[in-house]
Amino acid sequence: QVQLVESGGGLVQAGGSLRLSCAASGIMFTSSSVAWYRQVPGKQRDMVVTVTNTALTRYADSVKGRFTFSRDSAKNTVYLQLNSVTPDDTVVYYCPASSGAFGGRWGYWGQGTQVPVSS
Repeated sequence: QVQLVESGGGLVQAGGSLRLSCAASGIMFTSSSVAWYRQVPGKQRDMVVTVTNTALTRYADSVKGRFTFSRDSAKNTVYLQLNSVTPDDTVVYYCPASSGAFGGRWGYWGQGTQVPVSS
């Protein structure tokens, strides 16, 4: 059984920083494609960053230079560092993954973690 658990969300001031974590069980991030998405309630989920199983990384234009993906293979955990946050970053963040190469649909999703930003 695959589980993805996001954490690290919490109130942050505009201009501040926050690090989100996504811990996995039942799937190894080292051999998987993984991503961070975010969603405003009632709207579609938008891609923040995707990382293929060959470590190719792609960021959304809206977060380039502000957000950084990283991983700790020993902990089977991936991270998203959020810097210079704005009120537009106030959304729920999700960490989907798929074993091997991404085939167009993410196989597993976590429950999400909310990041409220105060102005």
